[in-house]
Parts: sequence; C-alpha cells; structure tokens
Amino acid sequence: MISSTSRNSQPFRGALLLCLFTCFLTFVPLASAAPPDHWVGTWGASPIAALNTDGKVVAPDTTLREIVHVSLGGPQARVVLSNEFGLDPLTIGAARIALSAGHGAVELSTANVLTFGGRPAVTIPPGALVFSDPVALKLAPFADVAVSLYVPEQPIRQLSVHGAAYQTSYAATGNVVGAKTLDAPKEIYSWPILKGIDVLVSGDSGAIVTFGDSITDGAHSTRDANARWPDILAHRLQANKKTATLGIINQGIGGNRVLHDTTGPSALARFDRDVIAQAGVKYLVIMESINDIGHAADPVNPYDPVTAEDIIVGLGQLAERAHSHGIKVIGATLTPYVGAKYASPAGEAIRQGVNKWIRTSNQLDGVIDFDKVTQDPANPAVFAPAADSGDHLHPGDAGYKIMGDSIDLKLFGAK
Repeated sequence: MISSTSRNSQPFRGALLLCLFTCFLTFVPLASAAPPDHWVGTWGASPIAALNTDGKVVAPDTTLREIVHVSLGGPQARVVLSNEFGLDPLTIGAARIALSAGHGAVELSTANVLTFGGRPAVTIPPGALVFSDPVALKLAPFADVAVSLYVPEQPIRQLSVHGAAYQTSYAATGNVVGAKTLDAPKEIYSWPILKGIDVLVSGDSGAIVTFGDSITDGAHSTRDANARWPDILAHRLQANKKTATLGIINQGIGGNRVLHDTTGPSALARFDRDVIAQAGVKYLVIMESINDIGHAADPVNPYDPVTAEDIIVGLGQLAERAHSHGIKVIGATLTPYVGAKYASPAGEAIRQGVNKWIRTSNQLDGVIDFDKVTQDPANPAVFAPAADSGDHLHPGDAGYKIMGDSIDLKLFGAK
C-alpha cells in the first residue's frame, strides 16, 4: 500500500528533478560559436590637410593610381576614401581596385569596379569619408594593390593627403581608371584621398594600429621597399601561427606631435579618427612625442614649451581612450636623438623622463623598448651607427629592421 504522504511527495520530487536538470544544462559548457565574418584594416594612412592651389596636389580631370602594400589577406576588400580636410564637396567620378603589376600597370584579370551604395561615382561632403561597397578580390598577405580614382573637373581648394608615402604612385590626365597601363604618367610620392583598405575575415582576426610620427611613418626608409618598422613587424606576425591573423594599420605622420597641431592635428585631436574608427582594432602601439620635445627644447628656436609631465598626461589620455574601446595599449620608448638638429640637454632630460614612464607605467599593457635596441652601447643618448640614417633622429632601413625584429610577439598573443 502506498501511503498518502508518498503519493503527495511525487509531484515535489518531479519538480525538484526538473529543476536540477535545468540547472545542470545551465552550467554545461556549450561550444562557443565561431566569431562572425568582420572587416579588419589591412592598410591605412593618416591624412592631413593639403592646400591644392592651382591643382598642385591633384589637378581636376586626373586619374590617380595609388599603390599600397597590404598586410593581411582576405577574399573581399573595401576601400576608404577621405575628404575629412576638404573645404568643398569632392566628387570621385570612377574608381577601380586591382592587383598591381608594377610601374603603374595593373593585372586586368583582377580589376573590380568600385561602387558606393551601388553607384559608380560618389560625392564626399567636406569633413567626411566614405566606404566603397565590398568587392570580390582575393588578396594574399603583402599583395601590392592599385586603387585608381578619377577626379573630374570641380573646385578643390584643399585635399586630404598622406604626404610622405615612401611609395611610388601615379597620376595621368583624363578618366583612365580602366586602363592596364597609363600613358606617360606622372610619378607621385603621396597618397591623396585614399585612406584605407579593409579585408573581410573570419575567426579572431584583428588589426594593430601603429600610431606615431615620422619614425613610424618610415622617414628615410627606401622608397618602394616597404622597410618601415611596422612592415617588418607585419612579416613577423604572418610568419607566426599565433599572430598570423593580425594586420597592421600604419598611422604615423611625419612631424606629428602629441600635444600641439603641426604637421596634421595633434595625436590627441586625431586619435578617434585614426585609431578608434579603424576596422577591427585589437592593439595599439604608441610611439610619439619626440617632436613635442624637440621643438619645446630647440636650442635655436624653441616654441610650444612642454614638460615630461605634460607629455605623460597626454600619452595617458590616449591609453585611457583606447582602453575604453577594449583596445590593448603598448608603449614604445623614444629612440635616441642627441645629435639631431633640434636636440638639447634639456630635451634629452625630457626624453629620459618620458621613457621612464613608458617602461614603468601601469596605464600600459606592454612595452617595446626601441630606445634600448637602437642606442649606441658606448653612448646611449645617440643612435648606434648601424641604426642611424645619418641625421641622428631617424633610423635607416637597417635601424627599422632592428626595431621590427626586437618586438616581442607575445605582446600580441603569441606563445
């Protein structure tokens, strides 16, 4: 015989078992879904304002064929065009993207028409940028890509241009974006209007933004050799299985400063545009302030005085802003500069103070000690002869390779 107590307890036991089963399912680890396909920057350049009086930068009725060297590969690509510093609406009448065949020629079998919202032309308002529609273009890592832009007749008082490309691009009269080769093109050594190229990737791919001045931009490196320290780093990342999903977006501007505008807006002013707004950024490497120091403590013509503490606060602000967007921040020490035109003992004391903060700050997620690996062991305030380009401020190709080779890939997840 079943007692009434036993019969009454059956619904309770059933409810308890259901609850326990539900809790079990809650705590059973589920297979994590693969990250969705997403855009990641594979190449980029920070523009500045360039007056275009009498078409001296870009004349109307011109095709620009701009050559860039990407870092990360992918099956689809899109292009970013900038009129951020323009004073007038900027119309691009036609655009193409293709693999470069060298000397201004393209591989026509890879050519794609670029459209913008399905249209073959686009007008970019002053202060704005645009993304092209995606195209099916299989890019291998380190491919040389040609982006051809036709700029029709129109008022162009000021352009957005990355002035020091250390890369040969081309300009030709008329709309010849679809031509395999250009007829007697003019060589140009800047990147007008073109701001970036993104690739569509899967998995945990992401980008590293290298943010700084001429030493990050690649001053004194051999043109067309892709010998900047971010280029060296990109090759090392690709060669390591743990980091092969990371691209490089070089956002160096020659002459740039942290605290004051000069060549382009200050680092503080351009940070959101050149770092936060880039596609797929996971890491930021900051190497900047030698121009703040050099001009503030110039023995001949000092201006915009700053202290080490001023610079440190500025760098800390950049780190905080990156952290608020989930970006890991790596500080790179400032390379030696004694012997440069604007060097002084007062400036060297500031440089040492900034480097000490970079090496010890808890505001940073890691450190790259470029100062240590490029200095002369017998005189640490100056470049080692093997690293110096000759001006005692910028490395040469060998110096950039020393810098790129010195970076610990564990900073970016390698083991």
